[in-house]
Amino acid sequence: MDTNDTNSRAKRFVISGGGTGGHIFPAVSIANALKELCPDCEILFVGALGRMEMERVPAAGYKIIGLPIRGFDRKKPWKNISVLRDLWKSLRMARKILKDFRPDMAIGVGGYASGAALKAANRLGIPTVIQEQNSFAGVTNKLLAKGAKKIFVAYEGMEKFFPAEKIVLAGNPIRQSLSDIKPKAAEAYAHFKLQPDKQTLLIIGGSLGARTINNSVIKHLTELQKSDIQVIWQTGKIYFEQARKAAEQVVCPNLLVQDFVSRMDYAYSIADLVISRAGASSISELCLLGKPAILVPSPNVAEDHQTHNAMALVNRKAAVLVKDAEAEEKLIGCALELMADKQHLAGLSENIRLLAQKDSAMRIAKETLNLIKN
Repeated sequence: MDTNDTNSRAKRFVISGGGTGGHIFPAVSIANALKELCPDCEILFVGALGRMEMERVPAAGYKIIGLPIRGFDRKKPWKNISVLRDLWKSLRMARKILKDFRPDMAIGVGGYASGAALKAANRLGIPTVIQEQNSFAGVTNKLLAKGAKKIFVAYEGMEKFFPAEKIVLAGNPIRQSLSDIKPKAAEAYAHFKLQPDKQTLLIIGGSLGARTINNSVIKHLTELQKSDIQVIWQTGKIYFEQARKAAEQVVCPNLLVQDFVSRMDYAYSIADLVISRAGASSISELCLLGKPAILVPSPNVAEDHQTHNAMALVNRKAAVLVKDAEAEEKLIGCALELMADKQHLAGLSENIRLLAQKDSAMRIAKETLNLIKN
């Protein structure tokens, strides 16, 4: 690459990763921060075909190219022949994308696609940085760490996974809109047609929904009906019909069932307690907004990283944990008991707020631009 050409043209960035909202939201937040600091820069996303990023990234205003990359099937190893074939194809595609686009930096946020894109970047001599959202590092990021210039993390103690000299504690970028709305905003209550004088429980299962959390609610709809609280229940598209029919049978006027909450800023604004999976992105949002939470770690994630995420908060009395296997019996009872204890809620709110890392996307963007200048 011609050095003079690199210095004269607008800076270019490839951002790669995805699979879930927990990877996509930070990626888009970093892109937005880069655009704010460097308005003329060009940004290209590289994702995995068929995954959520192929819709969410264009909706945020950025171009994305998809790779035919998939995760390995640990339960059916014989299926991995085609997975390896797609991996090889993805590496070739990523190399061509990078050679054509000629980025100044490749940024990986985790997920299958970031493995192929950043591996290709390392081979082409393109500088890379990675962002690890979880307290237990993912396999892809651990493999990419050796070639990375910097590793942005959200939790302390990540030296057990990455070289200490490369680590920057920056937190997880969250959707900026979430912190723009004031707590207990009148327009938020009006949006959901809920009452400002009642406590509100927000139940979310991540961007795709969570079977265990939904089943826990369905099993205890009668208790929710009899309580004096109001509930916003995000089910995810897959579970919505089942949840709606169950709620109709109980006739629960204080329960709002939605497949997807489009105004999460409003939902967080009025939530007195949040039931959530323990994904890194969700936890970062809860910390920055100071929301008391019951975390139900998903057992269906690599290295059980959601339990590690949750325990980082539980050990500091900043959240309550209910195991997935015990949720159907204990979760709703725990939530109702906690909402009746306003002192406990206040303590959780105070402690979780102390763990917040502010302006994460901007800090990552500034550090990345400094790496290019140097």
